[in-house]
Amino acid sequence: MDWADELAAQVRDHGPQVVNDSKTPSGTVHVGSLRGPVILDAITRALRANGIETTLLYGVDDLDPMDAQALLTPDAIDREMGRPLAHVPDPAGDCHASYGRHFAGIFIDTFAGLGIHPDRYYWMSEIYPTGQLDPFIRTALDRASVVREIYRRVANVQHPETWHPISVICPTCGKVGTTIVTAWDGEQVTFECRPDLVTWARGCGTSGTISPFGGNAKLPWNLEWAAQWSLLGVTIEPNGKDLSTKGGSRDRSDAIAREVFEREPPLNVPYEFLNIGGKKMSTSKGRGAAAHTMAEVVPPEQLRFLFLRPRPNHAIDFDPDGTDQIPRLFDGFDTFAAATAGREVKTELAPGFDATFRYSLLDPAADVAAEAALYRPAFNHLATLVQIPGVDVAERAATEKGSALSPREIAVLEERAGAARAWLEAYAP
Repeated sequence: MDWADELAAQVRDHGPQVVNDSKTPSGTVHVGSLRGPVILDAITRALRANGIETTLLYGVDDLDPMDAQALLTPDAIDREMGRPLAHVPDPAGDCHASYGRHFAGIFIDTFAGLGIHPDRYYWMSEIYPTGQLDPFIRTALDRASVVREIYRRVANVQHPETWHPISVICPTCGKVGTTIVTAWDGEQVTFECRPDLVTWARGCGTSGTISPFGGNAKLPWNLEWAAQWSLLGVTIEPNGKDLSTKGGSRDRSDAIAREVFEREPPLNVPYEFLNIGGKKMSTSKGRGAAAHTMAEVVPPEQLRFLFLRPRPNHAIDFDPDGTDQIPRLFDGFDTFAAATAGREVKTELAPGFDATFRYSLLDPAADVAAEAALYRPAFNHLATLVQIPGVDVAERAATEKGSALSPREIAVLEERAGAARAWLEAYAP
């Protein structure tokens, strides 16, 4: 975890920092998607610990088109595919305003329990109608030839001379993923909602002219990302390695930021995925353990530790169905705690282990030395105790410690006992 403190030292003389991340809520968000928010929170804590004024933002890209066919009912596929996620109805019918609000809400609800408290949440479906992005839309359209050249040079993507970097929300069918803009006269764009523009949605065939401002249209992702950086003043934005490949989204957006919107892009911290059984999880395909479900089984400090123990550029392979994966996670956390407390441990730990333990704690203001010194019963042992009828687990733990448990140790014991029961119920062989 010394990487976070190194980052803080790197930007110490560069003034206030704005740390940002965002998510497209295309389905049930898997536990691997929590790595980004946890890394952002650790960066924010490191910056503030070094006296740097820092704002943490988290956004929801809910004007992106619906493209997860597997997560729609058969009767809704033709109607909803291609519409903005903010305009697709809540699939559970539990009074969320939209599909995007439903799935983003479930994900965001896990943040507070993990000690992640963004200073502000923002929703792209709310920002576009205010007109805040209109200046960026105008600039992108005025410099469409520059955008096309960036796509060609950076990503080897060839767009025709008529292609313009904007997607209209079709006034007839409401779809944004099926429209293409072919002309711009300085006030209005000429658009077509094509039946065959993409394979995963069908446009209605409407064509005409419309103002691209005030929420009538959205920028393509690479331009929207770069526009967010300028609009929000972002200085640091980590992202997954899939976006950081050569010629990928981050390279394109960095070039667009510099050459179209004329600002330096934020500092990047690329991070690897959390894989289950060696396979990348997928939100849109519904593959992988749900974030909110995993947060019910693994307590927050151990879940933070899972993401922070390796450096961001190291992949994590974690299979909760594996016989010993969750018990080993607890054992690793306990080893780092013991080493931080100065006790001898059998495992050789790399420098920075104490920072890893510190940033894994739920409360950034916690007394690290006191937390490290707490008595924590081994998870496997506790999982055995909770299965034995008639055993008073708290009394047994106090006996094994050799003295009465403190109130904080009782709270830790109760949390672990609950996790052990949840593990036995959901994952244990």
